Amino acid sequence: MISIKQLFYARAVEETLHFKKAAERCHISQSALSTALSELEKQLGVQIFERDNKKVLVTPIGKQVLEQARAILLQVEDLQHFAETQKAPLSYPLTIGMIPTVAPYILPRMLPAVHQRYPKAQLDIEESQSHVLVEKVRQGELDSAILALPFPCDGLLTLPFWAEDFYWITQRGSEYSSQQEISSETLKNCNLLLLKEGHCLKDHVLSACKRTEQTENQRFSATSLATLIEMVASGLGTTLVPEIALAQLITQYPMLAAVHLDEPGPHRQLAFIIRPNFNRFSSIEALMAVGKETLPHGSE
Repeated sequence: MISIKQLFYARAVEETLHFKKAAERCHISQSALSTALSELEKQLGVQIFERDNKKVLVTPIGKQVLEQARAILLQVEDLQHFAETQKAPLSYPLTIGMIPTVAPYILPRMLPAVHQRYPKAQLDIEESQSHVLVEKVRQGELDSAILALPFPCDGLLTLPFWAEDFYWITQRGSEYSSQQEISSETLKNCNLLLLKEGHCLKDHVLSACKRTEQTENQRFSATSLATLIEMVASGLGTTLVPEIALAQLITQYPMLAAVHLDEPGPHRQLAFIIRPNFNRFSSIEALMAVGKETLPHGSE
C-alpha cells in the first residue's frame, strides 16, 4: 500500500532533483529514500523518475503522479492542522450539565470570563438533577457535568474545583439572627425549610446538620433555592443555602440575615464529572481554572 512517507520523499526529489539532497531534507539515508521510491514506482506500475549518476528527471507520467501526490499531501497537512487546533482548550463545542443549585449562580460568574479568554468557545448547558446528569455523562449524551459532591458517580472521574459552606437564612431580629455562627444543635429548634426529594442539596444540608431526615413538623418544601428564600421572607421558616448562591439570593431581601453554619466543612464540593476516556481534558481543565478564578473564595 502506498504510504504518505513515499509521497513525501517523491516530492522532495521533485523539488531538489537530487537524491542525496532529498534524503538529507527528509532526514533519512539516500539508500532508504531510493528503496522507498523504487517500491512506490513498483506499486503504481509507472516510472516517476529517470536517474543516473549525473541528474534526475521527472517522467511525463511522473509529473501527473506528483501533481496528485501534492494534492494528497496538502490534505494531510490540513488534517494535521485541524487536529492541532482541536487540542486547544474549548476549540470544539462542549455539552455540560449542571444541577439547579449551581447553574444560576455559577454561570453569571464564569461565562463572561470564558468568552473573554476563549472567544470561540461553544458551551451547550443542560440543567437537571444529579442522577440524570450522571447517567447522561455515562451514556455520552453529555461531555461533562458539574455536580455537588458527595454524590455517587461510579465509573466516572470526579474533578473537584471549588468547595463551600452553608449559611443559615432567617429574618433579621429573630432569635440567633445577630450571631456570626450557628451550630446544627441550635438548628434543631428552628423550622428548617428544605428542597424536595431528588435535590442533592437537601441531602448535603441534612448531612451538614447531622440529621438523617427532616423533622416531623416540616410542612413546606420547594424545588428551588429562590422559592425557599421567598418562604423565609414570608415568615414560614428558615433555610440553609450554599455560599455560591448567598449574595444573589438575599441581596434584594434586606429583612433577611445570613449566619455561617458552624460545622466541619467544606459542606459540599463542586466538581466536573467526565468519562475516564474523555479526550478533551484540556477543555475541562480550562473551565476549572476559570471557575477557581471567578468564584468567591469558598472554603478551600
